[in-house]
Amino acid sequence: MNTQEQNQALIRALLAKETYNFDDLCCIVSVLRGERGCPWDIEQTHHSIRKGMIEECYEVVEAIDTDNTALLREELGDVLLQIVFHADIEKDAGNFNIDDVAHDECIKMIHRHPHVFGSVQADTSEKVLENWELIKNEEKQRISLSDKLNSIPPMLPALMRASKVAKKTEYAQAMSPSAMIEQIKAQLDALEREGADQAAMLGEILMNTTALCRKYDVDAEEALTATTNTMIARVASEES
Repeated sequence: MNTQEQNQALIRALLAKETYNFDDLCCIVSVLRGERGCPWDIEQTHHSIRKGMIEECYEVVEAIDTDNTALLREELGDVLLQIVFHADIEKDAGNFNIDDVAHDECIKMIHRHPHVFGSVQADTSEKVLENWELIKNEEKQRISLSDKLNSIPPMLPALMRASKVAKKTEYAQAMSPSAMIEQIKAQLDALEREGADQAAMLGEILMNTTALCRKYDVDAEEALTATTNTMIARVASEES
């Protein structure tokens, strides 16, 4: 049986099913990207579909934030498709497959949970997170502070990245909230000075505001999202 005949047999078997599982999803992706499959799927690369992964992850977040169980089920499936698709590209390149991805993740989870799979004591969530960070830095050989900062993905949303950098550097840790507010006020006043580098100063203000959010135990990204949603709702209300 040649490759085309194998594909047709696989397609018939898939069409005959009433319920599907993870292995079937992997087979479907292989068929779509295989000989005489879907022209669009065959042409895709990691880079051409990278935005899709970002968009699908945000749609998962939307489903979580709206407590929409049906949407969450759908969007998790879309993220899973992205993962299988990327793994299939690498399988065809002879580098790794989806089972290798699962294997590596299992190894990682076992190694990073020594309090479950080993003899380490960690009775609180805080201790678990502390151990997780130590183990991760050891795995990645992150020794210096700059190593740890450079490990923060630069493509993260700017506020989220700034929050992570501020936390790791303990930026403004010694300052009180009132002192930080006064510093931000001074920077705002300095914006109007002649020759001021407004872009750089506004960046400093945003970084300080992000650090101030941490002082009040507020997630800067979530706070801005909530305010943006309120603004949209206000406009919609005024238009109705």
